[in-house]
Amino acid sequence: MSELSEYLESLPTERRAAIERVYARARALVPDAEDGVGYGMPAPRYRGKPLLSVMSAKGHIGLYPFSPPALDTVRDELAEFSLAKGTLRFTEDHPVPDDVLDRLLLARRDEIDGT
Repeated sequence: MSELSEYLESLPTERRAAIERVYARARALVPDAEDGVGYGMPAPRYRGKPLLSVMSAKGHIGLYPFSPPALDTVRDELAEFSLAKGTLRFTEDHPVPDDVLDRLLLARRDEIDGT
């Protein structure tokens, strides 16, 4: 069992579903990514680099794309979310829209690819 699988198993059902949704989109868009760890957090790894991590926190879910520039590609569309330099915070009741999440994931993939 991978670190990511173990982490997901440890979460309450509702929170797990919200986090699994993000990882499922990552797997669909970047099928070559493999479960691993990035900066001490469970994360799909693509070409040896962490693609993103999604972690449960007390009052929110944190999405960490390991890249402020990748987050900047969609920052203007996230006005209703709490953001920091390299962090996007959301909740189960207010998830990141699929199209925005997809563009963020693809921006991070492209950054790793060097394109």
